[in-house]
Amino acid sequence: MDKIGVMGDYDSIYGFAALGLSIFPIEDNDAEQASRTLRQLAQNGYGIVYITEELAAVIPKEIRRYAGEITPAVTLIPGIKGNTGNGIAAVKKSVEQAVGSDILFGGE
Repeated sequence: MDKIGVMGDYDSIYGFAALGLSIFPIEDNDAEQASRTLRQLAQNGYGIVYITEELAAVIPKEIRRYAGEITPAVTLIPGIKGNTGNGIAAVKKSVEQAVGSDILFGGE
């Protein structure tokens, strides 16, 4: 089974450790640290990486790098400050690409 990692501010991700997931706190949404950590996770066999929406906003180019790759699957999650809607939008876009239509709104 592939490893699963969670990146974001500590307060948003520490609970995932109780589920057995590896957590990678990023201080002050540091884009350089976040990009480096995501690359390391990809190189070290992490199949799924959850990233808080707030952190993802500072490393969009790095996240796009893995969009066409099988692993890691990068999924945006809300952080402690709330949901920005970017995670839902990213999943919706992926589903539309996979099936060819908008399944949430009947292709409208």
